Amino acid sequence: MKPNRNPTVSAFSTPLLLLLCLITLYLITTISPSLLTISTTTSSSSPYHSLFLSLSSNTSASSHLRRLTSLPHIASSHADSLAASYVLSSFPFPSHSTSYSVLLSFPLLRSLSLLSPSSSPLRFSLTEIPAPSDPYSSLASLVVPTFHAYAHSGAVTAPLTYAYYGRVEDFDKLRSLGINVTGTVVLARYGKIFRGDIVKNSQDAGAAAVLVYSDYQDYAQGDVFPDGQWLPQTGVQRGSTLRMQGDPSTPGWSCRAGEEECERVDKEEIVRQGFMPAVPSLPISGKDGEELHKAIGGQVAPDDWQGREGSPVYHLGPGPGVVNLTYLGNETLRKIQNVFAVIEGKEEPDRYVLLGNHRDAWTFGAVDPNSGTASLLELAERLFKLQKKGWRPRRTIILCNWDAEEYGLIGSTEWVEENREVLTSRAVTYLNVDSAVHGPGYRASATPQLDALLIEASKMVKDPDNPSQTIYDSWISSSDSVPVGRLGGGGSDHAPFLQHIGVPSVDMAFGTGYPVYHSIFDDYSWMQKFGDPMFQRHVAAASIWGLVALRLADDEILPFDYVSYASELKRAVKTIEEATAGSPVILSPLYKSIEEFNAAATKINDEKKVLEKKFWGIPLRKDQSKLRELNDRLIMAERAFIDGQGLSGREWHKHLIYGTSKYDDYGSKPYPGIDDAIIEAKKLNTTDAWRSVQHEIYRAARAVKQSSLVLNGGLS
Repeated sequence: MKPNRNPTVSAFSTPLLLLLCLITLYLITTISPSLLTISTTTSSSSPYHSLFLSLSSNTSASSHLRRLTSLPHIASSHADSLAASYVLSSFPFPSHSTSYSVLLSFPLLRSLSLLSPSSSPLRFSLTEIPAPSDPYSSLASLVVPTFHAYAHSGAVTAPLTYAYYGRVEDFDKLRSLGINVTGTVVLARYGKIFRGDIVKNSQDAGAAAVLVYSDYQDYAQGDVFPDGQWLPQTGVQRGSTLRMQGDPSTPGWSCRAGEEECERVDKEEIVRQGFMPAVPSLPISGKDGEELHKAIGGQVAPDDWQGREGSPVYHLGPGPGVVNLTYLGNETLRKIQNVFAVIEGKEEPDRYVLLGNHRDAWTFGAVDPNSGTASLLELAERLFKLQKKGWRPRRTIILCNWDAEEYGLIGSTEWVEENREVLTSRAVTYLNVDSAVHGPGYRASATPQLDALLIEASKMVKDPDNPSQTIYDSWISSSDSVPVGRLGGGGSDHAPFLQHIGVPSVDMAFGTGYPVYHSIFDDYSWMQKFGDPMFQRHVAAASIWGLVALRLADDEILPFDYVSYASELKRAVKTIEEATAGSPVILSPLYKSIEEFNAAATKINDEKKVLEKKFWGIPLRKDQSKLRELNDRLIMAERAFIDGQGLSGREWHKHLIYGTSKYDDYGSKPYPGIDDAIIEAKKLNTTDAWRSVQHEIYRAARAVKQSSLVLNGGLS
């Protein structure tokens, strides 16, 4: 053996090698294996997420929309079935459809005449007249005639009364002016509230029938289509008057197509419960509405109830104009189809991130809903390209395309009711895009734990109308703070997920409304000219929708922030405090529960930071059981806001924090049960009524406390 000629090296080599071995062992056992190998599980900084943005195609979005809007496709029609097949074949992932047998409504007979003692009756055609230059004018005859779905069948001859937007406060105003609407036909304007609530409020005021029209002041403020974006004189807004979610004949449960034995509620019971109207109604055009205004006399309507410049002076009535209204509808069982594509997760295949849009349309549906469908299909194509490059989500992504949303969120509600228990235990979030593009300007509503995620995603996507800045930049320029709305209204398919089973949810779109809504003029030509000529807004909608989904599907720790939820809970109580000033109710139980919730939210955020520790900037291996348990608490905290008894008189709605307004299904209300009780207490002003308000405050406080316990992760 040769003698050692370097004793210094010899003296330090053994401990140095030992130290290196220990460090290597530490790295192997603590650093996330995803960083030692090529990873299929991504994080918020994943290169796949940036790649997703680069794969966009406005040509693809345009092509999908053109195909989807080639025919009018009302729910359950042959054209709707063709559209379902197109979506099914366009999904590049394993896909399937699920069918249900549901009660839908169609018109058999409609007529409207203005009677005059001095001349022959004026009969209204109730027909939309397309512009010959519109490429879709030749298909107008295929559109189902203008009607209100689930309208009551009947014939009424009675004087007219004008009721502005048909809100509760509008009828209160009429009463204060000494106007009695009992037995009359109410003429009301579209806008402000859900049309079903216009009919219900009119019915409750004693009206015999209802006509709802699109006033020029609201829908024709400039050049009309095809020369401009505004609604032509004969344009009519169709729509449902159903005041519930889902198939009215199977409330709370579902019935698959072909199922022989299925319990159903009869129509008379549905009407008795107030879910379907008990008086006839028809939608009419601005032109017909103006003609009827000329026949109404009596007191001049208030200034803010008047029409645009050049319109006749609006009076309140009743009469002297008398109308004869006849409507005969057909409520019948029809088959509808939901379509799904599934991208199975690798690490957590039993956790679902759901993205949804509906397919059915009253007419061609270029904006509502197929701008959303086109964006969904373009998004799916991008995810498929990511998959081919090696990406696979940590959690399962499910792409959902609903049917019969226009009738009352029927397709989504039936599916949620059928899969209630599985979804309750496995759904992470539901991300809804109904009409992706109405026009310029991004908007989003969400449950508050998702606000920060939406803001982060908006910083990564270019504004389609100003590529020099991001969506976030243009979003905050229109407000002092990022205006994430609260998601409580029942106007789209997020409702069954959030309000019935408590799944954290988002709804987003570009634009805030469009004049040709639910008319025959909502076609590809309108979108190409006015909604999104270059289809860049479609691409931007798919980009931000997809980025949010990727974060929720790929991040090891779910990007939920319940501290912001606590702030929103506290802010909403301030409105209750103002509404109950001078009353005997106390709010301290609710404030106390919110403080506990805030502490629990802060605690779980601290736990997240511990799990996110790094060594020399490299994430450490996470204890997978702790990771799973923490994520489950983040998911289930929203479920704790669900109360099995539901809201009083609206038992299907079970979320005690966010829900619809009792008098407007489109409106969102924080603490809806408390809000309902306050409205009733102010009407009655009795001890029992205010005691009911206090009861609802305690119910909400208990729900918030339950959510705190879930976030804390232990038993009391």
